[in-house]
Amino acid sequence: MQILSRSLMVAALGVGLVAGAQETAHDTVQNDKILAAMKAELDRSVQKLVLPGMEKPYFIEYRLEDIAQFEASANFGALVRRDKSHQKVLRVSLRIGNYKQDSNSARGDGVVQVAPEDGEPTALRQSLWFATDEAYKNALRNYAAKQAALKRFQTPPTADDFSAVKPVQYVEPLVHLSLNEDEWTKRITVASGLYATDPKVKTFSSEVQFSSASVRGMAVNRYTVNSEGTQMRKGYTVYAASVSIAGQAPDGMRLSRDNGTTAAVPSELESDAAFHARVITDIESLHALRNAPVVGEDYHGPVLFSGDAVADIMNRLFVPNVEADKPDPGTTARTQGAYTSSYHARVLPEFLSATDDPLMKTFAGKHLLGTYAVDDEGVPAEKVDVAVDGILQHYLISRAPVKDIASSDGHGRSALVQPAQSRSGVMLIQSTKPVNSAELERRLVAMAKDQARDFVYATETLGGELVPRMLYRVYPDGHRELVRGAVFDELDLRSLRSDVIAAGDDPYVSMTITPIPQTTIAPSLLFGDIGVKRATQEQEKVPYYPPPAE
Repeated sequence: MQILSRSLMVAALGVGLVAGAQETAHDTVQNDKILAAMKAELDRSVQKLVLPGMEKPYFIEYRLEDIAQFEASANFGALVRRDKSHQKVLRVSLRIGNYKQDSNSARGDGVVQVAPEDGEPTALRQSLWFATDEAYKNALRNYAAKQAALKRFQTPPTADDFSAVKPVQYVEPLVHLSLNEDEWTKRITVASGLYATDPKVKTFSSEVQFSSASVRGMAVNRYTVNSEGTQMRKGYTVYAASVSIAGQAPDGMRLSRDNGTTAAVPSELESDAAFHARVITDIESLHALRNAPVVGEDYHGPVLFSGDAVADIMNRLFVPNVEADKPDPGTTARTQGAYTSSYHARVLPEFLSATDDPLMKTFAGKHLLGTYAVDDEGVPAEKVDVAVDGILQHYLISRAPVKDIASSDGHGRSALVQPAQSRSGVMLIQSTKPVNSAELERRLVAMAKDQARDFVYATETLGGELVPRMLYRVYPDGHRELVRGAVFDELDLRSLRSDVIAAGDDPYVSMTITPIPQTTIAPSLLFGDIGVKRATQEQEKVPYYPPPAE
């Protein structure tokens, strides 16, 4: 009941925020030529779009995305690509039937079409008219097919297909790319060649088989109107610079270091000196990995994960499973994913809680990706207590309801030109009993001694599939030894629920750009029992002769 009250309170605040934007931006809504053209064509479609003997659409949405991008990449100290693009893309979504049961499928139906680049109203309306006609025909076919399919199932759907919401008028200022493109192009070009030019790592240059750096900036302005009366214009910017260094160990094992800097505003990307230092550290760690021993016998026991690694764990195991996706027809499941039957059950240890708060704009003085005031379906964003004291209290919900949760909590989010789905914004993982980093390390070492182990493990970073990149043996005297060639065994939902024994007070901010901007903030975690074993990857032959000299 407490959580319900909090949700209602946040919803009220969200409506107030939208109302405020409506008052200050009313003239902008009326004067924006793109919104005006979209609204005019929408009104015409609502009035005229129907085939004799067929149902009229009960919901139509027009969305236009104005996407500006800059990308540059460099290999081995030479620029290999520099592109700047700008395009407008339309998406028309149309539903036949009613909120309870309509033509939309689980994958989200709609028609995508390139829009005129200059947004000229007549050309824009022509594109919308053609896409709407196609979307209507598709929806009629889908509705008939869906009705026939549902007759095969004895169990009726457990939730409506779509939830009704109050329309909003919400307009934000237009966003623009503001990256210093020449400076960053030069920076990544220099960075990709540091392995061969910087005196600190030049002696390792023959070990580097691949060295690349890239930078990307994107500004998206999204215009939305629908037949319920919603009119929106909102935008976001994302910036990222990354480095990738790769090579092989003497035994042929492939090794790499891939990371970078990500920000919502370009001024919060790493400085030139910090980015330079990142590359040097990556080259040094690649050299260290080449000479590190390979994991041998299987291990089951304590493993300490840094906040960086925990954010990856949460983004793979936890976050997708609390983003409620509608289940397949004919099933009694609440959602798709591993937590479909975990509503009000334990999913985390009792001292951990998870809150998704898209209204959180900054953390530790930096702007966050994933923040927004109104979601991509025109619903005010809400702060949602997803898990409290380890118990799953709520899923993140779009306008596609699920069993027991009939309305959106403002988490309908769209990847570029894709339909809206339930997705997180800013996920914050917190402990009610945090301990500092020194204490976590002390506990890890104490477990090695108490369990009479030769060593325990700690990991700083993970790669794809939660594979450890920087993994260390930690010995009873406290010293660390880097190792390679390991994978984790049974790092899964059960271990996340039952094997975590302590959490740090060191929140790490992980920000991702694709498929949508999102932020996950997580502390380091100490697991009591995780398996570590030798990876089964193939060992490829090393090159037969050295790379070219300078």
